[in-house]
Amino acid sequence: MTHSTLMRWGRGLAAALLLTLAGAAHAQDKVTVTTTWFAQAEHGGVYQALATGLYKKHGLDVTIRMGGPQVNGLQLLLAGQSDFIMNYDFAVLSGVERGFPLVTVAAPFQFDIQGLLTHEDVTDLSQLKDKTVLVAGTGTTYWWPWVKKKYGLTDAHMRPYTFNMQPFFADRNIVQQAFPSSEPYQAQQRGLKTNFFLLSAQGYPPYTQAITTTRKMVDEKPDVVQRFVRATIEGWKSYMEGDPTPANDLIKKDNPNMTDGQLAFGMAKLKEMGVVSGGDAGRLGIGIMTDERWERTAKFMVEWGLLKPDTDWKRAYTTRFVKDLRIMPAGAEANR
Repeated sequence: MTHSTLMRWGRGLAAALLLTLAGAAHAQDKVTVTTTWFAQAEHGGVYQALATGLYKKHGLDVTIRMGGPQVNGLQLLLAGQSDFIMNYDFAVLSGVERGFPLVTVAAPFQFDIQGLLTHEDVTDLSQLKDKTVLVAGTGTTYWWPWVKKKYGLTDAHMRPYTFNMQPFFADRNIVQQAFPSSEPYQAQQRGLKTNFFLLSAQGYPPYTQAITTTRKMVDEKPDVVQRFVRATIEGWKSYMEGDPTPANDLIKKDNPNMTDGQLAFGMAKLKEMGVVSGGDAGRLGIGIMTDERWERTAKFMVEWGLLKPDTDWKRAYTTRFVKDLRIMPAGAEANR
């Protein structure tokens, strides 16, 4: 082999090695996250993290899978078809009671935004005894048992909510479940005067849209979990405080029925209510969870007969991935 041939061979080997190393350096962990519903403002943080490259920056190749009435996020998670889901405390605690290896790792929303939408004649939830309340499937398990007992109702007051608001529009005797950023907007577009009652303001304690994964993921891939949590929380800060256009464009791509007006209304409500920046987030950072809040939720469920008293509720979450992040909302930076 001539000297020149050796040189070419050497340069070729070096180039191949550099390409291999570069590929390894840019290899990203593939992650799938399933949302709670069709793409909307309530999922803005994950869409913003994807659209602005925050996930990529943290070494993640993320696929967002929309939820919906036919999508069971818990089943997808437990079957290994999703790595993370956006979920509810009650569902996680109920799952832990049944032995499911579920772990919540962050809470971008500091309180549950579930509520009840009424016509303008209802000024207090104590006035529901002569009303029909529309409740979707999960609600019958989580919040309806509490509302029913708290306000002296029975299952005879309840009918299924099919995510079609026509019954509400047609009948002033109808009350229905709603998110402040969604159904009230549709009623507003119809010119209807309504009232919205946030259940958390009535004493309903859980987080919502919380990031949940499996015990196996936490134990075997804690670095992936940490990077996903950090990127998602950075996404929520960017979505709420920066330009939400990148996320909104992706949301409309995934959900063509979503409008700019609906997204703007949803964003305004999330800001107005301090869903992301309020509560403990104002002093401890976006996405924070506390032992006190989880204990309060567990005790609440036990009190209302929704959880067995001997359930090891501490297995339902871990604060290890959020307690030191301290990604502070605007106006709270001085608390760092």
